[in-house]
Amino acid sequence: MARGIRDQVAIVGMGCSRFGERWESGADDLMLEAFQEASADAGIERDRLEAAWLGVFYQEQSTSKSGLPLSMALRLPNIPVTRVENLCATGTEALRGAVYAVASGAVDIALAMGVEKLKDTGFGGLPERPKGTFEDLWQPGFTPPGAFAQLGAAYAAKHGLPMEEVKRAMAHISWKSHENAALNPKAHLRNRISIEQILQAPMIAYPLGTFDCCGVSDGAACAIVTTPEIARSLGHREVVTVKALQLASSNGVELSHASWDGAHTPTTRIAAARAYREAGITDPAGEIDLIEVHDCFSITELVLMEDLGFSAAGRATFDVRDGRYDRTGAVPCQVDGGLKCFGHPVGASGLRMAYEVYTQLLGRAGERQIQRAGRAPALGLTHNLGGIPNRNVTSIAILGLMDT
Repeated sequence: MARGIRDQVAIVGMGCSRFGERWESGADDLMLEAFQEASADAGIERDRLEAAWLGVFYQEQSTSKSGLPLSMALRLPNIPVTRVENLCATGTEALRGAVYAVASGAVDIALAMGVEKLKDTGFGGLPERPKGTFEDLWQPGFTPPGAFAQLGAAYAAKHGLPMEEVKRAMAHISWKSHENAALNPKAHLRNRISIEQILQAPMIAYPLGTFDCCGVSDGAACAIVTTPEIARSLGHREVVTVKALQLASSNGVELSHASWDGAHTPTTRIAAARAYREAGITDPAGEIDLIEVHDCFSITELVLMEDLGFSAAGRATFDVRDGRYDRTGAVPCQVDGGLKCFGHPVGASGLRMAYEVYTQLLGRAGERQIQRAGRAPALGLTHNLGGIPNRNVTSIAILGLMDT
């Protein structure tokens, strides 16, 4: 029976560029910005890296369908570099490649990098992708806000909730993200707004208003991973390890079968169950100290609280409005501003989430640092949802201090 990778891999260094409209910087500059921070944090010179993974979602941002842009930007020492893409889970996919390489014993030290330059292309949201081999997946007129708006309608109908109550909870989620991002110097959107402003904003796709939707950003994030033994030999007294890293992909049931109610994300529940089992977690709401989830839309974050087991069925609306997921709440969520306000450079987002959890676990988050009984958190979770509710890939990583 597979044993999983719990505590076999340490994250010894992480870095993240400032997210935003980075007109002055190319993708190479952003990767270098993230790598320099990670390298200094790890205390590892570039030439000790033995393998690397590059996550990029939009091909326009790369001159090659390979890992060459990363190898050339960082002048890596002729090591294997692999380019990966897995929708909005691309950053976590890059991390998974590096982590599995170390866990398998194939290499001792590996790099995961995610990057995207989206603002220069001129669009404000995620565009349709061109037809390709699997052209049956192409949907004319499809938009992400339209797809996730249906999640909101189905959730309200399933639990018998007035849409105005659901919208109030959604507005609280967006308000919380803006409040948190105001404390984050690397965040794209740092402006504070009121719940009333959110509720009165123009409608995009009912029930999603303007402030219920995340935009896109330029940015990069990276991680250097190794074994716990090597991490300690480098002088790291507190070591962050990977407790679990799981993915689940849709198989077509949600898209074509009436067994899916449209009010939840089945892949999240499946990946979460696997991750909790791998990490040895039996009570996620009581054991996990903070979470970063895929808040592409405010309704997504709300539904995910139930899919991940932090709220009981039909209770997320009330838990959100009660402040359960605020920075000072029982389970802080998006303490860095999330996709909504830290930003969403698609290929980097999963690694950006890991960066925030890693920073919080080590007590380095400055003004936005959270405390649990007078100490920094010990266990955190990241979640990506790549795609749309009826077909997607979910990735979940659980990170924690060694021996936790």
